[in-house]
Amino acid sequence: MDLSAIRAPVSDDLQAVDELILQRLQSDVVLINQIGHYIVGSGGKRLRPLLVLLAARACGYQGERHLETAAIVEFIHTATLLHDDVVDGSELRRNRDTANAVWGNEASVLVGDFLYSRAFEMMVDVGIMRVMDVLSHATNRIAEGEVLQLLNSHDPDTDEARYMEVIKRKTATLFEAGTRLGALLAEVPKTLEDRVADFGMHLGIAFQLVDDALDYDADSETIGKHIGDDLEEGKPTLPVIRAMVAGSEAQRSMLRKAIEEGGRERIDDVVAAIVDTDALKYTTELARRHAQSARESLDGLPETDAKHAMLATADFAVARTY
Repeated sequence: MDLSAIRAPVSDDLQAVDELILQRLQSDVVLINQIGHYIVGSGGKRLRPLLVLLAARACGYQGERHLETAAIVEFIHTATLLHDDVVDGSELRRNRDTANAVWGNEASVLVGDFLYSRAFEMMVDVGIMRVMDVLSHATNRIAEGEVLQLLNSHDPDTDEARYMEVIKRKTATLFEAGTRLGALLAEVPKTLEDRVADFGMHLGIAFQLVDDALDYDADSETIGKHIGDDLEEGKPTLPVIRAMVAGSEAQRSMLRKAIEEGGRERIDDVVAAIVDTDALKYTTELARRHAQSARESLDGLPETDAKHAMLATADFAVARTY
């Protein structure tokens, strides 16, 4: 099932969320409108708000608050992208110049702050304390993940456990929060809410693992960024970490130096070591295991189109090429 088929059970909801996003982006400060519309309209998958909508419908929710909640989650995600690109010095995302490359770092950071604060305004409008509790905790965890990633930068001693802690906080937390919010709005029993949240957590981990594998196993036109961006920024992601564990002494020495120094000067040697040690296979297999754990988390949920679409996102997360 492709992404368009996954969206089908909540297509009307998604359209309403897109309209709400554009409405709530409005500001009388022109630069906020320009950058906000640029990043929101840059062709992203809208996977996180999609999961809010699907989880809500899969749990039997019949109201409208899931629309605002989905928009809030997208605003938070967009804010993190603006800040991430500044921290990483990224110049390309989804085959477009990043906002910081167009308008500069200062404007990107400040508009990211605007999106965060607008998201919290919208949480107040929703008026459910637990929604605010889940999202405030999630934004805190995401920030912690960003700082942990910064601490790992250019550190060749970063191991798999440290790497996994970063992606759980930095990426999977918002997936988990989104699916939990859908179940929370439906007022399902706490045990079911937790299982639906577990789906989001495992899906987010799988999604990031595949992202990190694609950084060494796809072309830049397909993934919409430069190959080896993670290495250039000194980020030791799992393909490189695994290659250091399984590689020869010469390969380990080369990989250590590549992480410490950053840049793409050794990208061919790094990719060769990753291929030689089956590090991509190791990474994608771990992603498949988390995707399977995500599927199992939905056991017992009624058989609906929304549930089947959620299950299909687990397949999409590991099979995608972009």
